[in-house]
Amino acid sequence: MGDSENRVLEVKDLSVRFDTHQGTVRAVDGVSFYIEEGETLGLVGESGSGKSVTNLALLGLIPNPPGVIDSGQVLFDGKDLLKLSIHEMRKIRGNRISMIFQDPMTSLNPLLTIEQQLAEVLEIHRGMSRREARPLCAKGLGEVGIPSPEKCLDSYPHELSGGMRQRVMIAMALLCDPKILLADEPTTALDVTIQAQILELMAKLQKDHGTAIMLVTHDMGVVAGQADRVNVMYAGRLAETASTKDLFDRPMHPYSKGLLESVPRLFGDASGELFSVPGQPPDLASLPAGCAFAPRCSYAVDACTNTRPELTVQIDANATSERLVACTEAARVLAADLAAEPADGGAS
Repeated sequence: MGDSENRVLEVKDLSVRFDTHQGTVRAVDGVSFYIEEGETLGLVGESGSGKSVTNLALLGLIPNPPGVIDSGQVLFDGKDLLKLSIHEMRKIRGNRISMIFQDPMTSLNPLLTIEQQLAEVLEIHRGMSRREARPLCAKGLGEVGIPSPEKCLDSYPHELSGGMRQRVMIAMALLCDPKILLADEPTTALDVTIQAQILELMAKLQKDHGTAIMLVTHDMGVVAGQADRVNVMYAGRLAETASTKDLFDRPMHPYSKGLLESVPRLFGDASGELFSVPGQPPDLASLPAGCAFAPRCSYAVDACTNTRPELTVQIDANATSERLVACTEAARVLAADLAAEPADGGAS
């Protein structure tokens, strides 16, 4: 899968658990994936599927206790990040690998000015003084489209709109020109117009800097417009991984299919009900022995209740790249989609 020489990050068998009063919650369970230079990798799934925990684990930000990284490797620049000391990890976090957190209002310190929070990044990672850092901070704000960046530097977070605060977070993440940007729901709580501006901005900055992006979201529309490849996550495990085109053309996991069918269509029967995946995500503290999605799956067979499927290569003659799917009935899902397509090969 992909050229290993172009991989800037490789995750192998990552597992994270949380020990709670209700039992052990396996938030991430044996997840493996990679990110290549300059690409955008989408990570999608319902709330509680393990997306954000995966992101936090990569940077060593899992709170311990109650969180514990059980196993795995996170390979970056020839090092396993999970084996680094706190001091060594601080040199990478915010420098070589940056993160845009989900809520910019709570991620920014309300008691500090924007300049103080941006300059701290350059003071720590570049050894600059506050005076040296200020013009670079203003330049960073200008690059993300903030008008009057010098004035913005003297503002406090509460004086900025949600879209402006998100731009500040992106500017902060890019100050040290990182190789990888982890974006955790970067457009949450923003209106549609601002959301489009933020996504366009991220695409432009990626093109200018060659940054690899891992985009965590539950919005399939965002994935369609931004991602090169997609990892679909369910109950702490990867259900499917494919190029964006292949996933949207012909999903091979019933969960992926359900997520795509849940997206509202511009054209169609306006009087019909919107589709939703039936049932609820499972309790991660008491996962079934078999496939975690089986209770909600219309393709499930008896074997699905007692055998947990592994992520394996699936054959799709029309695929643009190799596909991995954790489903014993993947071929049946694909066959159903092919049978539903019009004879001319157009979209159904």
